[in-house]
Amino acid sequence: MSEDPRDWEVETRLVRGGLARSPYGEISEALFLTQSFAYDSAEAADARFAGDAPGFIYQRFGNPTTQMFEDRLALLEGAESCRATASGMAAITLALTGLVRAGDHVVAGRALFGSCRWICSEYLPRFGVEVTFVDATDLTDWANAVRPNTKAFLVESPANPLLEVTDIAAVAEIAHAAGAKLVVDNVFATPIFQKPLQLGADIVVYSATKHIDGQGRVLGGAVLGNEPLMSEAYKDIVRHTGPALSPFNAWVMLKGLETLDLRVRRQSENAAKVADAMAAHAKAKAVAYCGRADHPQAEVIARQMSGGGNVVALDLGSQEAAWRFLNALEIVDISNNLGDAKSMATHPSTTTHRSTPEDERLAIGLTPGWIRMSVGLEGPGDLVRDVTRALDAA
Repeated sequence: MSEDPRDWEVETRLVRGGLARSPYGEISEALFLTQSFAYDSAEAADARFAGDAPGFIYQRFGNPTTQMFEDRLALLEGAESCRATASGMAAITLALTGLVRAGDHVVAGRALFGSCRWICSEYLPRFGVEVTFVDATDLTDWANAVRPNTKAFLVESPANPLLEVTDIAAVAEIAHAAGAKLVVDNVFATPIFQKPLQLGADIVVYSATKHIDGQGRVLGGAVLGNEPLMSEAYKDIVRHTGPALSPFNAWVMLKGLETLDLRVRRQSENAAKVADAMAAHAKAKAVAYCGRADHPQAEVIARQMSGGGNVVALDLGSQEAAWRFLNALEIVDISNNLGDAKSMATHPSTTTHRSTPEDERLAIGLTPGWIRMSVGLEGPGDLVRDVTRALDAA
């Protein structure tokens, strides 16, 4: 093939990247629903297990459909390697545990999804890994948190749920000076609007459940980076602990990738209109959106993101007002997911961040009046009308 897929435009990568057709020449990617694979001989099995011959061994280790998804996403991200996982939380757990062992130290941004925060504050310490939380927007905090045993930095940018943005390139410099690896959860920005590896990150993590599927169907996750780090840190863990993505879910994700660029760009356009309508309403105490000039980290966003994304955060001042807003919505669903074709809104303090202690929620500015809204593909006029009506009711 004279064409180098790395030279393709984004849209072509999303439709044709990683494509591996069977002898039947199917147009839509083949779905291989199999747990295991047969060998021509005992010698062939020996060679494959030894790594001397190519081929698949067991679905937990790899599958042709899953491999196509991994190759396509790696091509989009600009990574040399991708490991797909059963969920986004499996991906973040894999990303961190592959880099640390007992006695090591992790520095993490304070603003994290509730389950990610639990992994850092409750799960890793069970195995002798200490975690220090910092203000992710304060580079001095990152530098001061470094210890001789620091092995990994963790950043969500934009962060869940209030869209705090971290200077990834600057944090990468601090991490590398300390001999640590930088892990970036890039879910909110998507691989369309932000490229953490190009900014200096070592590992990028996705909940593919969100925009990559984008239509509320299946769970999935991915960890991406360059060799040999991916093999050194994750190959054995994936083989032996089994966080494998199912082939069916991988096939659904492949079809989702085909329209990812179209969907997130339209969602971002809609989100900008919704954010402006919210900000113009008298009931809004504050609005956070990465595409607005009044975002606290607007200068950083201009340097490292090429779009605002589809998530908007709205502060109505109290839980009562927030709940009145949610209950008045007629088009937008009340749901804790995001990145879907359907717009949805949630009250983070009582849903996604419910397990986070109140003092920790307040430390990231998450007071009970905040709403997080994931803007979908509906008509922008309908969404603005629905949100405005709900603001009136708040």
